[in-house]
Amino acid sequence: METTEAIEQAALSSKNRGEMAHADAIGTVGSENCGDMLRLWIKFKDEKDGRRVIDKASFQSFGCQTAIAVASLATEMIRGKTASEALALSSQELAAPLGALPPMKIHCAQLVEEALQAALAPEKKAPSSKISQSPASTLVDQLQPAQGKIKIRINPRTS
Repeated sequence: METTEAIEQAALSSKNRGEMAHADAIGTVGSENCGDMLRLWIKFKDEKDGRRVIDKASFQSFGCQTAIAVASLATEMIRGKTASEALALSSQELAAPLGALPPMKIHCAQLVEEALQAALAPEKKAPSSKISQSPASTLVDQLQPAQGKIKIRINPRTS
């Protein structure tokens, strides 16, 4: 399957979308370069061997198909990993199932990696993270400008 097709298919059949109540960790990042925003929720569980692993993850994204596809894959990929194991995943590893991303879409995978860092290692500020980490507000709230209105249009065909 070609990379473009893989991205489209992953975005259209994305998993783990939406807010997660009672998450243990939340990471929110935004890119000034393209306007993509991503919030990642993570819930942990304790294993019988004493390890604390990621039980589930979900995401909300205002971004292109590539950002949605990588975020969806990442929420599946980090399940069962410890926080340090999840943090060790690079943007290339998170996007690998999609094939080689076009150069102008590499930042989408980096956005997902930065959301993981913001959630799991908040003291390690991600470079594009200029979004409030307040779990009380939604991602839509964060998009509201100081004055005026904002119109959000979701186009699943944009990549």
